[in-house]
Amino acid sequence: MQKNRLAREVIAMRIASEFKNGDVVNLGLGIPTLCSQFVPEDCTVLYHSENGVLNYGAMAEEGDEDPDIINAGGQFLSLNAGMSFFDSTEAFAMIRGGHVDVAVLGAFQVASNGDLANWMIPKRGVGNVGGAMDLVVGARKVIVAMEHMDKEGSSKIVESCDYPITGSSCVNLIVTDIAVFEINNKGLVLKEHAPGWTKEDIKNCTDASFQVSEGFKEISF
Repeated sequence: MQKNRLAREVIAMRIASEFKNGDVVNLGLGIPTLCSQFVPEDCTVLYHSENGVLNYGAMAEEGDEDPDIINAGGQFLSLNAGMSFFDSTEAFAMIRGGHVDVAVLGAFQVASNGDLANWMIPKRGVGNVGGAMDLVVGARKVIVAMEHMDKEGSSKIVESCDYPITGSSCVNLIVTDIAVFEINNKGLVLKEHAPGWTKEDIKNCTDASFQVSEGFKEISF
């Protein structure tokens, strides 16, 4: 029987529950950008972007776009009280100086030891690193948001990456459309499952070997 997978918005909602009040957070392209929609009202998050923006607000409403106010992905931003602008040199200094608490990134592959590959698919022959290599080294916590399988039905959580590496042993948490994994000193640990999914179902969809947390439960927010 075909099991339901979590929508992209639900993946983002689960990740947003990881943010703590006062965190400086960098959101990558794709699913990560959705996280800002689901931060609790009592939690203040300062969003950082590599092109030189800090403490930006929600995405700009249609008709209110300003081509000079964008994030690193070119998405239009709304103004926010206390929002600041600077050059990319300062933005990367913040990352490299350890001032970003959480980086949320997409991925092509994540290895069981936390290696991340998210900048190039070799068969396409093109890629774009952006700020990812700096973020996976400089951020205190790296969360990957992605679908569990690629378009060809292959697992994106693997024993070792086939694609060029963005960073080694850098991923702390993986949230997919069927499961949540933590990577710690025990290796890859399955913590949560999407509704209707069992650990056996997830094992059948995952190339990498993993342990199952004693508190293994349905995804919660």
